Amino acid sequence: MLEFLRIQNLALIQDLEIEFAPGLNVLTGESGAGKSFVLRALDFILGEKLQPDMVRQGKDKARVEAVFVLPEEEYLLRREISARTGRSRLFLNDDLTSQERIRSLKNRLIIHTSQHSQQRLLSPGFHQHILDSFLDKETLGQKDLHLQALKKVNREKKELNQKFQSLQEKRELLEHQAEEIERVAPGDGEEEELEQKKDRLRNQARIQKDIQDALDILHHPDNPLLDNIRSLQQSLSRLAQLDEGFGGYGEQLEDIRQFFSDLDTSLRQRPSLGESEQELEDIEARLFALSRLQRRLNRSMPEIITLKDEIEANLSFLDRCQLDVRELERREQDIKKDLDQAVTRLNSAREQAGKKLAGQLQEELWTLGFSRDVQVGFEFSPLEIFPGVFEQQARLQWIPNPGQPGQPLDKIASGGELSRFLLALVGLLAADELPSLLFDEVDAGIGGIILGQVGQRIGELSQKQQIILVTHWPQLAAGADRHFHVHKEVLDSQTFTRCRPLSRKEIRDELSRMAGGGEQGRVMAGQLLDRENRF
Repeated sequence: MLEFLRIQNLALIQDLEIEFAPGLNVLTGESGAGKSFVLRALDFILGEKLQPDMVRQGKDKARVEAVFVLPEEEYLLRREISARTGRSRLFLNDDLTSQERIRSLKNRLIIHTSQHSQQRLLSPGFHQHILDSFLDKETLGQKDLHLQALKKVNREKKELNQKFQSLQEKRELLEHQAEEIERVAPGDGEEEELEQKKDRLRNQARIQKDIQDALDILHHPDNPLLDNIRSLQQSLSRLAQLDEGFGGYGEQLEDIRQFFSDLDTSLRQRPSLGESEQELEDIEARLFALSRLQRRLNRSMPEIITLKDEIEANLSFLDRCQLDVRELERREQDIKKDLDQAVTRLNSAREQAGKKLAGQLQEELWTLGFSRDVQVGFEFSPLEIFPGVFEQQARLQWIPNPGQPGQPLDKIASGGELSRFLLALVGLLAADELPSLLFDEVDAGIGGIILGQVGQRIGELSQKQQIILVTHWPQLAAGADRHFHVHKEVLDSQTFTRCRPLSRKEIRDELSRMAGGGEQGRVMAGQLLDRENRF
């Protein structure tokens, strides 16, 4: 059951705490007082979305906290939403958790029915959901498991065939490009290596030219430097014999001659350019071939290397594709057989569950004022969920009056009939888990004796599980174990929504107001309370 609810800074609510009781809890108040804010807060903390403009004006965030007490465990839920970003955070027992986790718990904690739920009853798709909620989860799960697997294989096969057709149209081009690349056979990074080597060889050519120029100077046929130095030495030697002042120059000139002689030896020992020139020509030819390949394919060399791998992969794919398609077709047939079997079991289970549920619904509807002649059933029609696989889809059919043919529920039911139908369904849906039941004006469109019967049924349900009822009918509010009044209050030019439990006298006054006020309202309130033996 829902034991405690706290709402802070949500819409017109500043800080509101509600302690719910076991049994029947009733929320009443004038239209527009803010009862919907309490319900929105419950939906929000149980995983539904909330717009950031619902945060109270001037506040940074809204917060909702709730305590649910189950027989085996207690759950403390807290959720906050930022007014600035709209982002929310969910906590379960003070640990950060996900919306999926809370939604998985939701049906164990509370079932929320409203006028919106009545409208859902008009949807044939919801009829199927109702019936499936009474089925074994494994039966449904097997169908869904095989169907998803079959769709996945079918999607893979379709993508494979599409890729095959696309590449098959380009096969001739791919093979031509492969031949072009194979003929040149470029290596990864080869172009950069060749350019670097070409630069080195060109540097060597410049060095060789400078060496040759130096040797030409040393051995120029008309004026060889070494021969001139030797002739100069001879002249200085003769001068030194005649004039001692020239003796030192001869020694220095010998050092100079030795220097140039050593230089000559070093220059002559440098390798010849013959092989380097050939290598440079080879490199230039290779670079031209690579450049021409890039122009033909209109791609850079790294792109051509990548293209080569892609072409090889695509041609390999084309060669093996048919084998892959046949393998997928085999898998598809195997999974389809499993799906056929699962759908056959599901269809049978739905038919059996439909008969059982129809009988239970009829009994529930009898207690809610329908004729004993009312008949309810599920009509089944085939729906092809995969080529050649048909699932039986359920649609509610009923005969509210004897002598009429069965018609779809969504075609003939009035608002009051839908309210009672929904109440009957909720009673059956909650029979196992016994979560709290939240009825938001589920009594819309009914009155008189039928209203009393609905109130009696709600009272019976409240003996087994907690019920939170939002109503404008005093006949239903009178049966409350705890009665809350929701109202607006204006303080310092600001509006606040308040909610508080009513005392005995306040309950009598509220029932009187709901009954129309005045003497007639007071009398009716007294009668209702006497009938419920509340005072």
